[in-house]
Amino acid sequence: MARLRVSAISYLNTAPLMWDFENPPQRDELKREFDISYTMPSSCANALRDGSVDIGIIPIAAYATIPGLVVIPNVAIAADGPVRSILLVSKKPLDEIQSVAVDSSSRTSAALVRILFEYFYDRQPSFKEAAPNLEKMLVDHDSALLIGDSALQVDRSRYQTWDLSEEWRRLTGKPFVFAFWAIREHSAPAQNLQKVAQVFQRSRDNGLGQIPALTQTWSARLGLQSESVREYLTRNIHYYLEAEFIEGMELFFRYAAECGLFSHNPELRFI
Repeated sequence: MARLRVSAISYLNTAPLMWDFENPPQRDELKREFDISYTMPSSCANALRDGSVDIGIIPIAAYATIPGLVVIPNVAIAADGPVRSILLVSKKPLDEIQSVAVDSSSRTSAALVRILFEYFYDRQPSFKEAAPNLEKMLVDHDSALLIGDSALQVDRSRYQTWDLSEEWRRLTGKPFVFAFWAIREHSAPAQNLQKVAQVFQRSRDNGLGQIPALTQTWSARLGLQSESVREYLTRNIHYYLEAEFIEGMELFFRYAAECGLFSHNPELRFI
Protein backbone atom coordinates (compact mmCIF):
# COMPACT_ATOMS: atom_id res chain seq x y z
CA MET A 1 0.00 0.00 0.00
CA ALA A 2 1.23 3.51 -0.82
CA ARG A 3 2.34 5.72 2.02
CA LEU A 4 -0.52 7.64 3.63
CA ARG A 5 -0.06 11.39 3.26
CA VAL A 6 -0.26 13.26 6.58
CA SER A 7 -0.67 17.00 7.08
CA ALA A 8 0.63 18.03 10.52
CA ILE A 9 1.35 21.20 12.49
CA SER A 10 4.58 22.24 14.18
CA TYR A 11 3.15 23.96 17.26
CA LEU A 12 4.05 23.31 20.86
CA ASN A 13 0.61 21.83 21.50
CA THR A 14 1.07 19.20 18.78
CA ALA A 15 4.59 18.21 19.81
CA PRO A 16 3.59 15.19 21.96
CA LEU A 17 1.32 13.89 19.18
CA MET A 18 4.19 13.83 16.68
CA TRP A 19 6.77 12.14 18.92
CA ASP A 20 7.00 8.77 17.17
CA PHE A 21 7.05 10.40 13.73
CA GLU A 22 10.00 12.62 14.65
CA ASN A 23 12.10 10.49 17.00
CA PRO A 24 13.73 7.04 17.03
CA PRO A 25 13.13 4.18 17.33
CA GLN A 26 9.74 4.44 15.54
CA ARG A 27 10.64 7.32 13.19
CA ASP A 28 12.32 5.35 10.40
CA GLU A 29 9.64 2.68 10.29
CA LEU A 30 6.86 5.27 10.20
CA LYS A 31 8.59 7.12 7.34
CA ARG A 32 8.00 4.00 5.25
CA GLU A 33 4.27 4.12 6.03
CA PHE A 34 3.50 7.85 6.23
CA ASP A 35 4.52 10.90 4.21
CA ILE A 36 4.49 13.82 6.70
CA SER A 37 4.24 17.49 5.73
CA TYR A 38 3.86 20.49 8.05
CA THR A 39 1.59 23.48 7.59
CA MET A 40 -0.92 25.74 9.40
CA PRO A 41 -4.11 24.35 10.99
CA SER A 42 -6.45 25.80 8.38
CA SER A 43 -4.18 24.55 5.58
CA CYS A 44 -4.40 21.00 6.98
CA ALA A 45 -8.15 21.20 6.44
CA ASN A 46 -7.74 22.53 2.91
CA ALA A 47 -5.41 19.65 2.05
CA LEU A 48 -7.95 17.10 3.31
CA ARG A 49 -10.71 18.83 1.40
CA ASP A 50 -8.89 18.80 -1.94
CA GLY A 51 -7.59 15.27 -1.44
CA SER A 52 -3.91 16.16 -1.46
CA VAL A 53 -3.50 14.39 1.92
CA ASP A 54 -5.21 11.42 3.56
CA ILE A 55 -4.84 12.40 7.23
CA GLY A 56 -4.74 15.80 8.89
CA ILE A 57 -4.85 17.32 12.34
CA ILE A 58 -7.66 19.79 11.78
CA PRO A 59 -9.50 22.45 13.75
CA ILE A 60 -12.80 20.88 14.71
CA ALA A 61 -14.71 23.60 12.84
CA ALA A 62 -13.25 22.30 9.58
CA TYR A 63 -14.89 18.93 10.15
CA ALA A 64 -18.28 20.48 9.38
CA THR A 65 -17.15 21.54 5.92
CA ILE A 66 -15.42 18.40 4.62
CA PRO A 67 -17.50 15.32 3.74
CA GLY A 68 -16.22 11.78 4.07
CA LEU A 69 -14.03 12.16 7.14
CA VAL A 70 -13.74 9.90 10.16
CA VAL A 71 -12.05 10.86 13.44
CA ILE A 72 -9.30 8.95 15.22
CA PRO A 73 -10.83 8.14 18.62
CA ASN A 74 -9.48 9.37 21.94
CA VAL A 75 -6.82 11.73 20.55
CA ALA A 76 -7.34 15.48 20.67
CA ILE A 77 -5.94 18.88 21.44
CA ALA A 78 -8.35 20.06 24.09
CA ALA A 79 -8.61 21.88 27.42
CA ASP A 80 -10.72 21.66 30.56
CA GLY A 81 -10.04 25.20 31.73
CA PRO A 82 -7.39 27.78 30.80
CA VAL A 83 -5.43 26.79 27.71
CA ARG A 84 -3.19 29.92 27.46
CA SER A 85 -2.77 29.55 23.70
CA ILE A 86 -6.19 30.89 22.59
CA LEU A 87 -6.38 34.52 23.73
CA LEU A 88 -8.58 37.51 23.10
CA VAL A 89 -6.23 40.44 23.68
CA SER A 90 -7.69 43.92 24.05
CA LYS A 91 -6.91 47.58 24.65
CA LYS A 92 -10.41 48.03 26.11
CA PRO A 93 -12.79 46.34 28.55
CA LEU A 94 -14.90 43.55 27.08
CA ASP A 95 -18.10 45.61 27.01
CA GLU A 96 -16.41 48.32 24.92
CA ILE A 97 -14.95 46.10 22.18
CA GLN A 98 -16.22 47.11 18.75
CA SER A 99 -13.76 45.28 16.49
CA VAL A 100 -11.70 42.08 16.58
CA ALA A 101 -8.71 41.24 14.39
CA VAL A 102 -8.78 37.46 14.01
CA ASP A 103 -5.72 35.27 13.54
CA SER A 104 -6.66 33.55 10.30
CA SER A 105 -4.80 30.31 11.00
CA SER A 106 -7.59 28.51 12.93
CA ARG A 107 -11.25 28.24 11.95
CA THR A 108 -12.25 26.82 15.34
CA SER A 109 -10.92 29.68 17.44
CA ALA A 110 -12.43 32.20 15.01
CA ALA A 111 -15.81 30.50 15.37
CA LEU A 112 -15.45 30.25 19.15
CA VAL A 113 -14.85 33.97 19.64
CA ARG A 114 -17.92 34.77 17.52
CA ILE A 115 -20.07 32.35 19.51
CA LEU A 116 -18.92 33.83 22.82
CA PHE A 117 -19.75 37.37 21.70
CA GLU A 118 -23.15 36.44 20.26
CA TYR A 119 -24.41 33.98 22.88
CA PHE A 120 -22.77 35.14 26.07
CA TYR A 121 -21.36 38.66 25.79
CA ASP A 122 -24.40 40.10 23.97
CA ARG A 123 -22.20 42.10 21.61
CA GLN A 124 -21.72 42.13 17.85
CA PRO A 125 -18.28 43.55 17.06
CA SER A 126 -16.83 43.46 13.57
CA PHE A 127 -14.38 40.69 12.76
CA LYS A 128 -11.55 40.86 10.26
CA GLU A 129 -8.87 38.30 9.46
CA ALA A 130 -5.28 39.39 10.02
CA ALA A 131 -1.77 37.96 10.21
CA PRO A 132 -0.81 37.07 13.81
CA ASN A 133 1.17 40.22 14.67
CA LEU A 134 -0.35 41.65 17.83
CA GLU A 135 0.93 45.23 17.54
CA LYS A 136 -0.25 45.54 13.94
CA MET A 137 -3.58 43.89 14.75
CA LEU A 138 -4.27 46.44 17.48
CA VAL A 139 -3.50 49.47 15.30
CA ASP A 140 -6.90 49.41 13.63
CA HIS A 141 -8.85 47.13 16.00
CA ASP A 142 -9.86 47.23 19.66
CA SER A 143 -8.87 43.61 20.19
CA ALA A 144 -7.13 40.63 18.60
CA LEU A 145 -7.61 36.89 18.65
CA LEU A 146 -4.29 35.04 18.80
CA ILE A 147 -3.73 31.29 18.81
CA GLY A 148 -0.92 28.84 19.31
CA ASP A 149 2.65 29.90 19.99
CA SER A 150 1.86 33.56 19.20
CA ALA A 151 -0.62 33.62 22.07
CA LEU A 152 1.80 31.96 24.49
CA GLN A 153 4.33 34.71 23.83
CA VAL A 154 1.95 37.60 24.66
CA ASP A 155 2.96 39.75 27.63
CA ARG A 156 -0.43 39.59 29.33
CA SER A 157 0.53 42.27 31.84
CA ARG A 158 0.33 44.87 29.04
CA TYR A 159 -3.23 44.11 27.93
CA GLN A 160 -6.62 42.94 29.02
CA THR A 161 -6.85 39.28 28.03
CA TRP A 162 -9.42 36.52 28.06
CA ASP A 163 -8.51 32.86 27.73
CA LEU A 164 -11.27 31.57 25.44
CA SER A 165 -11.09 27.99 26.68
CA GLU A 166 -11.48 29.23 30.24
CA GLU A 167 -14.40 31.41 29.15
CA TRP A 168 -16.11 28.48 27.40
CA ARG A 169 -15.74 26.31 30.51
CA ARG A 170 -17.05 29.09 32.75
CA LEU A 171 -20.05 29.86 30.56
CA THR A 172 -21.09 26.37 29.39
CA GLY A 173 -19.71 24.05 32.05
CA LYS A 174 -18.05 21.98 29.32
CA PRO A 175 -14.43 21.43 28.25
CA PHE A 176 -13.39 22.53 24.79
CA VAL A 177 -11.83 20.55 21.93
CA PHE A 178 -9.72 22.52 19.47
CA ALA A 179 -8.45 19.90 17.04
CA PHE A 180 -8.29 16.19 16.26
CA TRP A 181 -6.86 13.80 13.71
CA ALA A 182 -9.25 13.20 10.80
CA ILE A 183 -8.87 10.67 7.98
CA ARG A 184 -10.46 10.50 4.56
CA GLU A 185 -12.71 7.47 5.01
CA HIS A 186 -11.73 5.66 1.83
CA SER A 187 -8.00 6.30 2.03
CA ALA A 188 -7.47 2.75 3.34
CA PRO A 189 -9.52 -0.38 4.10
CA ALA A 190 -11.38 -0.33 7.40
CA GLN A 191 -9.01 -2.78 9.09
CA ASN A 192 -6.05 -0.65 8.08
CA LEU A 193 -7.71 2.47 9.49
CA GLN A 194 -7.91 0.74 12.85
CA LYS A 195 -4.16 0.11 12.73
CA VAL A 196 -3.53 3.73 11.70
CA ALA A 197 -5.54 4.94 14.68
CA GLN A 198 -3.37 2.82 16.97
CA VAL A 199 -0.22 4.37 15.49
CA PHE A 200 -1.43 7.90 16.28
CA GLN A 201 -2.66 6.95 19.74
CA ARG A 202 0.67 5.29 20.55
CA SER A 203 2.62 8.31 19.32
CA ARG A 204 0.58 10.52 21.68
CA ASP A 205 1.26 8.17 24.58
CA ASN A 206 4.97 8.03 23.89
CA GLY A 207 5.14 11.80 23.48
CA LEU A 208 3.49 12.38 26.85
CA GLY A 209 6.19 10.15 28.31
CA GLN A 210 8.85 12.55 26.99
CA ILE A 211 7.74 15.82 28.60
CA PRO A 212 11.25 16.73 29.92
CA ALA A 213 12.76 16.42 26.43
CA LEU A 214 9.91 18.34 24.83
CA THR A 215 10.14 21.03 27.49
CA GLN A 216 13.84 21.55 26.88
CA THR A 217 13.44 21.73 23.09
CA TRP A 218 10.43 24.01 23.00
CA SER A 219 11.40 26.40 25.79
CA ALA A 220 14.55 27.21 23.79
CA ARG A 221 12.61 27.43 20.53
CA LEU A 222 9.94 29.79 21.86
CA GLY A 223 12.02 31.74 24.37
CA LEU A 224 9.74 30.70 27.24
CA GLN A 225 10.61 29.55 30.74
CA SER A 226 10.91 25.78 31.03
CA GLU A 227 8.30 25.61 33.77
CA SER A 228 5.84 27.53 31.62
CA VAL A 229 6.26 25.04 28.77
CA ARG A 230 6.04 22.02 31.07
CA GLU A 231 2.87 23.34 32.69
CA TYR A 232 1.32 24.04 29.31
CA LEU A 233 1.94 20.47 28.12
CA THR A 234 0.86 18.78 31.34
CA ARG A 235 -1.86 21.03 32.79
CA ASN A 236 -3.28 23.26 30.06
CA ILE A 237 -3.55 20.90 27.10
CA HIS A 238 -5.59 17.70 27.35
CA TYR A 239 -4.72 15.07 24.76
CA TYR A 240 -7.62 12.63 25.17
CA LEU A 241 -11.19 12.66 23.89
CA GLU A 242 -13.44 11.38 26.66
CA ALA A 243 -17.24 11.61 26.77
CA GLU A 244 -17.43 15.08 28.38
CA PHE A 245 -15.10 16.50 25.74
CA ILE A 246 -17.25 15.04 22.97
CA GLU A 247 -20.29 16.67 24.63
CA GLY A 248 -18.51 20.01 24.64
CA MET A 249 -17.64 19.59 20.98
CA GLU A 250 -21.23 18.75 20.08
CA LEU A 251 -22.43 21.86 21.92
CA PHE A 252 -19.97 23.98 19.97
CA PHE A 253 -21.23 22.46 16.70
CA ARG A 254 -24.83 23.26 17.66
CA TYR A 255 -24.06 26.87 18.56
CA ALA A 256 -22.01 27.35 15.38
CA ALA A 257 -24.87 26.04 13.24
CA GLU A 258 -27.39 28.25 15.03
CA CYS A 259 -25.13 31.27 14.48
CA GLY A 260 -24.91 30.50 10.78
CA LEU A 261 -21.19 29.76 10.99
CA PHE A 262 -21.86 26.19 9.78
CA SER A 263 -24.39 25.18 7.15
CA HIS A 264 -25.42 22.22 9.32
CA ASN A 265 -24.75 20.56 12.67
CA PRO A 266 -22.29 17.76 11.80
CA GLU A 267 -22.48 14.27 13.26
CA LEU A 268 -19.20 12.98 14.64
CA ARG A 269 -18.07 9.73 13.03
CA PHE A 270 -15.16 7.79 14.55
CA ILE A 271 -13.02 4.98 13.17
